[in-house]
Amino acid sequence: MRFLHTSDWHLGQTLHGFERTYEHQCFLDWLVDTIATEQADALLVSGDIFDNANPSAVAQKQLYHFLQQAKARAPRLNIILIAGNHDSPGRLEAPGPLLELFDTTVIGHVKRKGDGEIDPAQLVVSLPNRDGAIAAWCIAIPFLRPGEVPRVETEGDAYIEGVAQLYRQALEYVQERRQPGQAIVALGHCHMVGGKVSSESERNIVIGGAEALSAAIFDPVIAYAALGHLHQAQSVGKREHLRYSGSPLPLSFAEIDYTHQILRVDLDGESVQDIAAIPVPRAVGLLRIPRQPAPVDEVLAALIALDLPEMSELRTHPYLEVRVQLDAPEPGLRSRIEAALENKPVRLARIETSVAKKAGGEDAPISLDDLSRLQPDEVFRRLYQSKYGSDAPAEQLAAFAELLHEPAESPVK
Repeated sequence: MRFLHTSDWHLGQTLHGFERTYEHQCFLDWLVDTIATEQADALLVSGDIFDNANPSAVAQKQLYHFLQQAKARAPRLNIILIAGNHDSPGRLEAPGPLLELFDTTVIGHVKRKGDGEIDPAQLVVSLPNRDGAIAAWCIAIPFLRPGEVPRVETEGDAYIEGVAQLYRQALEYVQERRQPGQAIVALGHCHMVGGKVSSESERNIVIGGAEALSAAIFDPVIAYAALGHLHQAQSVGKREHLRYSGSPLPLSFAEIDYTHQILRVDLDGESVQDIAAIPVPRAVGLLRIPRQPAPVDEVLAALIALDLPEMSELRTHPYLEVRVQLDAPEPGLRSRIEAALENKPVRLARIETSVAKKAGGEDAPISLDDLSRLQPDEVFRRLYQSKYGSDAPAEQLAAFAELLHEPAESPVK
């Protein structure tokens, strides 16, 4: 059988105030076409379907319209979605009974039996091939919060050991039911040891001091692990069958050089026959000018020289991050940048400023007693000196003094 693996859609995400509905729709339309072209038997989505726990109506409509379109183009397609750390488990699962009509299974959280024990049956989904016979069993584990893992007695980290125990329980359930020739596939939304992180857009998963899970939680009998959470496509621990598909579009400027993709996985009996990356077209570009922070005049010259093709629709204009290195405050920086970009088909999303490091040693630390005796203007002078490596100019000191002595507004009666 053949399935496609994708994750971290983050429907409803905004990039520095710009909504990205158009880009997400381009991806979803492309994915529907790819499902049909690749003749996929299943689609596995490994969490973070939405960007936040309370997605907009537009984002939810995009998801449900996609599911309807995918099923229309590929009537035998089975879909499995798990919740990520950005998703609301309950909200994601709410339309589950209706989505079952589209052969879509949604797993948002770990369910328990009447006696309080975890029910592994609720975390396992059988996957038929195009002939309708079960070709694989899928262990679908959503993002796990502390209360959702089994309690284990251990001298190590209870959360990590609990996650491993949960995968073992689900695997035992599958092995009692699968027939020879049927593969086992796992889904997970987690941070694995050694995974490369996009710090600007990936929310840390830190629970009880545990940040990353070991690849050892996946038993060797598991043919493929479809992972979500990290936005850069990568394998885990040099094991090609443990994969992050990565996000389908860059979710921050830190991801500007990522290759965005989904993964096509072919199974032959109990084993993986082939894994292939399918690049996702980037509907809207991201620009960083310059690539490394530079002085103001150099940056302005680069922006003036920026030559982009004409684009009639604003929604297709690339996003721009401008990176400026300062040696003193520039109160009019934004207006100067906007002037340099006038009439250019680009959307200014962010101005990143940094301060060049000055040569010389650092000032000795000041005690709390000494600090309490400093006047506000002296604190300002020292802060300016520390940040810019020079004395604060007279106009800055005057502006600070004016702000400091400005009378407070009288309360409204």
